[in-house]
Amino acid sequence: MNRDSCYLESVLHHDIPLTREMGLTVLDWQAGQLRLRLPLAANINHKSTMFGGSLYCGAVLAGWGWLHLSLREAGIDEGHIVIQEGHISYPLPVTQDAIVLCDAPDEAAWKKFLAMYTRHGRARLTLATRVINAEGEADAVRFSGQYVLHR
Repeated sequence: MNRDSCYLESVLHHDIPLTREMGLTVLDWQAGQLRLRLPLAANINHKSTMFGGSLYCGAVLAGWGWLHLSLREAGIDEGHIVIQEGHISYPLPVTQDAIVLCDAPDEAAWKKFLAMYTRHGRARLTLATRVINAEGEADAVRFSGQYVLHR
């Protein structure tokens, strides 16, 4: 785990205590991708698969974490990030520990977001997150969230 990953995990566990109970860990932050891990044991449901609410929370947090670290890299640390809207689908059950991935949006969207925030003190960015089983490659969950940064 790199320094940024340790930093984000500390922020999440301190500011959002639920993440500790979920067993959420930050696996990696590199090349514009954030990877989180959710253990099945702490998030299991009555069907022995991962609880949908835990998957939703993990997906939202991956986007939030991606934005938090990206803003930090851009030298912006005074704003507040909130999720405004989210859409999720669950095409496959999660039967193992879950890996939650959030990739960078396209460069034009990121630049527009930063410009809007600089100019108006408020900006919106849509981020896509996906969840896979720890030993799989297919998307078990697909999430699209609109995040708002405001002063």
